[in-house]
Amino acid sequence: MIQTSAVAEPIRSKAKARSGFSDFLADNIVATGLRPRKSLIFFALSWIFFFSILFVLPTPPGMSPAAKATLAVVVWACLTWIGEVVPVGITGLQIPMLLLLTGAVQGGQGALGRAASGFTASAAFICLAAFIMAAIIQVATLDRRIALGLLHAAKVKTVNGLIWIMFVVNLVLALIVPGANPRAALQLPIISGFNKLLGDTPREVAARKAIVIQTMVYGSLIAGMCILTAHLPNLIVVGLLESQLKIKVTYFQWFVMQAPYLGMFVLTQVWVMLYFRTRNIRFAGGPQEIERQYKALPTMSRSEWLIVGAFAATALLWMTEGVHKMPSEMAAVIGVTLLYLPGLFGFTWKAVQDRTIWGTYVLLAGALSLSAAMSSSGLGKFLADLISPIAVGHPWWVILLIMMVGTHIIRIGMLSGVAAISLFAPILVALAPRLGLHPVAFTMLVADTDTFAYILPTQLTTAVIAYSSGTFSMWDYAKVGVVSTCIAIGYGVLVMAHWYAYLGVPVWDPNAPWPF
Repeated sequence: MIQTSAVAEPIRSKAKARSGFSDFLADNIVATGLRPRKSLIFFALSWIFFFSILFVLPTPPGMSPAAKATLAVVVWACLTWIGEVVPVGITGLQIPMLLLLTGAVQGGQGALGRAASGFTASAAFICLAAFIMAAIIQVATLDRRIALGLLHAAKVKTVNGLIWIMFVVNLVLALIVPGANPRAALQLPIISGFNKLLGDTPREVAARKAIVIQTMVYGSLIAGMCILTAHLPNLIVVGLLESQLKIKVTYFQWFVMQAPYLGMFVLTQVWVMLYFRTRNIRFAGGPQEIERQYKALPTMSRSEWLIVGAFAATALLWMTEGVHKMPSEMAAVIGVTLLYLPGLFGFTWKAVQDRTIWGTYVLLAGALSLSAAMSSSGLGKFLADLISPIAVGHPWWVILLIMMVGTHIIRIGMLSGVAAISLFAPILVALAPRLGLHPVAFTMLVADTDTFAYILPTQLTTAVIAYSSGTFSMWDYAKVGVVSTCIAIGYGVLVMAHWYAYLGVPVWDPNAPWPF
């Protein structure tokens, strides 16, 4: 008995040690706000697929070793992003490392620069400068002042009136707050305050759902489509067009091409209004609540006026790039320089850097590097060759429908729009010539529809933020979202494709010259 106990004791100790280490990992993962099982499973899967593609999968005919290595990095990145395995900023740094170590980017002189090309791309400079300017505006609380000012001026009284004015707020915020996620987070307390003014009748409960979904998700993303710096996938597409097609899309040109998307909000609003039956639902004391919050704001200081002036000067440089020929990225850096004239404001750099989303910037740079590697290694061309038989031979509008529907099916399992566009955009650029379509129009139309992944809240971080309000269920979101996604697809084919053609970029003419 003593011997048995002596033998069993080490076994129990080892089991306890194993349990203790697993608990240690799980507790730390929970402390970061993630789910241990999901994170660990996707961590294992990402590296299993990475090494399997590199060392087990035979190289398919027509695929170069560099393309195969790039595929391993792409699959690793997608699984890492989907599973939220590590912070996104860390993946942005890991991507150039893996591209070099695997041979996806050939070594030699300048190899690191080629692997990390996204960090020097103009889109990355625009993004970083915009993030710093947005952080200064947030420190000064100008973003909240602007939102409350617009609501106060509108004297909102009804649910539909709130949704419309919040779309205007979204559009204004898109000019100063890069990224749909921070815009949604900013709106959450304002929307929550309005929802508290509604009662508990079935129609008022439904109205709360309509406000959150239409304002924080649909409105934020649709407004972001029109402003180059307002949505990270916009910058990925622009960076790819510049690096692969040598086509420079300026801030103003992007707005001109994408402005009709604003009309899509009318259609989603009609649908949401009909589905949730929000017509003529009034707030109890809505204007008084906004009046109270607005009056609680301190008087606008001289520093705040100077910040507004510096940002307005930057926006003017962006909008008039076609006149002065100064690249958007240089205009952005000039804007930051103006904001940091000595004595302009009393905020510390720490206050600004704490609000600058550095991780998202590094993610964008890494994603741009990955997209460039997909093109330079030939992986985009190889995947385009695989996909083209599905769509080739059909009219242009059928091809768009096939690609858009396929994109939304793939997107059901992906949270990150940045990840999706990093994967899709290089394939779309390479696929366009095989389908006889214009590469810019085709890439933008299909990439744009990815933004409107409205079927599940888990497809978009903005939707996750909205879902955190507890206002609606997954089923509520899915029922209204399927039709909204169909609206987006139809809008792309019936409206945006013809708008591009009017501007001189018809998707059905692959040889149309760039008109700008």
